[in-house]
Amino acid sequence: MSLRPLLLIACFLCPIQVQSAELPPREKRLADAVNQSIAKAGANYAAGKYEEAGNSIKVAMTQIKAAVSTGSTELYDTLLPAMQRVEKAHTMLEFEGISLPPFRRPTRPVPGARMESDTPKPVTPAPPKPEPKPEPDPTSMISFTKVIAPILVNRCGRCHVSDAKGNFKLDTFAALMKGPPEGVVIFPGDTIGSRLIETIETGDMPRGGGSVTAEELKTLKDWILAGAKFDGTDPTSPLTAGTPPTVNMAPALQVTRATGQETVSFASDVAPLLLDNCNGCHIEARQASGGLRMDTFSQLLRGGDTGPIIVPGKSKESLLIQKLRGMGEGQRMPAGGRPALSEKAIKLISTWIDEGATLDGQNESQPIRRMSLLAWAATATPEEMSARRGEIADGNLKLVAASGRPAASAETRHFRVIGTASQGTIDLVAELAEDQMKTVKTVVNADSGEKFFHGKTTIFVFPRRYDYSEFAKMVESRGIPTTWESHWAFDGIDSYVSMVASEDEEEDQIATRLTAPLVSLAVASRGGQVPRWLAEGIGAATASRQGGSRDRDQRRKAEQEMMQALSVVANPKEFLDGKLTPEQTDRISAAIANSMLERPQRRNFDNLLRNLDAGKPFPQAFLEAFRYTPEAFVQNWFRWVRGA
Repeated sequence: MSLRPLLLIACFLCPIQVQSAELPPREKRLADAVNQSIAKAGANYAAGKYEEAGNSIKVAMTQIKAAVSTGSTELYDTLLPAMQRVEKAHTMLEFEGISLPPFRRPTRPVPGARMESDTPKPVTPAPPKPEPKPEPDPTSMISFTKVIAPILVNRCGRCHVSDAKGNFKLDTFAALMKGPPEGVVIFPGDTIGSRLIETIETGDMPRGGGSVTAEELKTLKDWILAGAKFDGTDPTSPLTAGTPPTVNMAPALQVTRATGQETVSFASDVAPLLLDNCNGCHIEARQASGGLRMDTFSQLLRGGDTGPIIVPGKSKESLLIQKLRGMGEGQRMPAGGRPALSEKAIKLISTWIDEGATLDGQNESQPIRRMSLLAWAATATPEEMSARRGEIADGNLKLVAASGRPAASAETRHFRVIGTASQGTIDLVAELAEDQMKTVKTVVNADSGEKFFHGKTTIFVFPRRYDYSEFAKMVESRGIPTTWESHWAFDGIDSYVSMVASEDEEEDQIATRLTAPLVSLAVASRGGQVPRWLAEGIGAATASRQGGSRDRDQRRKAEQEMMQALSVVANPKEFLDGKLTPEQTDRISAAIANSMLERPQRRNFDNLLRNLDAGKPFPQAFLEAFRYTPEAFVQNWFRWVRGA
């Protein structure tokens, strides 16, 4: 017998001998989750799916580390055979060319230790032994401002520092850590879950012929493993500055939120003027003139090398107004041969400053271009929004459509369906999408036609998975899991579903593929800045309820994957703050949403949607509907599902 079958039998197919010690329910669930991940790896290995097997082993490694760090010696002993199997699997998969992070068995806990949720017997601690002072870890000394920022500017600058390809602009540390609308791309201490590293290693990024050297990649990984720490003074300062300017040492002005009594809006009135007249020099500029960046509200308040340019309440003393009027030293602004602002425009900005220079956008770190677009969207009619989405969709499709191949299209009451699939497939998807609105309206009861999604939603249809995957890479700047066949996106303006559909598929297959994303979009587009986890969860939960008994195995599988995801979450705040991988977040979101759709909570969920439709912000709408804040509700759900 060859080496591979022998290793396969020894590593994946031999049953794990469970220790005789009785484990508390929570520790038993942790052990079960680890063993399920290893079993999944074994099945994929036996089928020749080595990359999928490697991903499952990575999950098992993370689960083991999390379980041992909070578990007892009994749990450690129970997991010992699993650790041995992971070690063997690690070797086998490397033989197959799969790159895995190193695995070292965790240290065995002190005997008698238990998790916080258990009730340990009192023990008398042994006298502490003096520990040798650890040697400094060189990775913890990696400077973000001096080492990491230059790498990002040189390798990612053209698309994501000076531009915002894929709705992702990483021109500051704060923007980098926040990530694109799809989710966080850096998880401190975790290079496996950090999509920034994943896209570099898979070759998805950077594009345009550039590449990250092996040494630079190692430096990025070491910085993430050391906690992805920031060593500057202002996380909103531009990466291109290298280090913060030494001339302007004044702290940024305090942000004052708008009261609603102002006559001039920053987002609707002032931001568009700045975008039209300051772009290229101070907004979305590779090198900001005079050290003055105005990409975000906080940068505008901070000012340039010589200090703040705004004195709230005093427009005549504000350098911004003086420069716009051509007063004092230096040239009038805007420079570069651009025409001077009209007196009406200057008066508008002056009034905003005199009224306190307040902010009515989402937050001070939000790009003012996006802030301005969202302010426009808040007052746009559904017809205007449909036209805007059509322009965006046509531009996005050109990025992936084959040269010379015309795109097919169809329009219905709620949708504009376009793509590189055949016209017959496009027409079928349009028909099925309208039919799926019956299911959508069982969850969200709203006006019909263009008003439902506040404008027609786009559905992109691709005949091959390659085209579908390429759309995600080119438009969303990300790779997508191999199991996906459709997904949705909503950013407050654009709204679309991207999917695979071909002529040789059954109609019910295509219809099923539409259910979850359409429900998610219906929830997300209700306003009030609905968090993605809730919209995604409601869509997935609704779709799982439509299948009936035939999908029982799928629901059981989803529950197992949800428990695996829960096993690596130390605190619900990690879920709420987007610190989990998208796959983990989606599984937990679906489980939380499913509980909201059950009879005891369904009335509260319906009240939440009514509150959102009434224009209430999400935190207020949720609190009034469920009588809990979203954070408290999620924390209580975690306690309930864990039996704590």
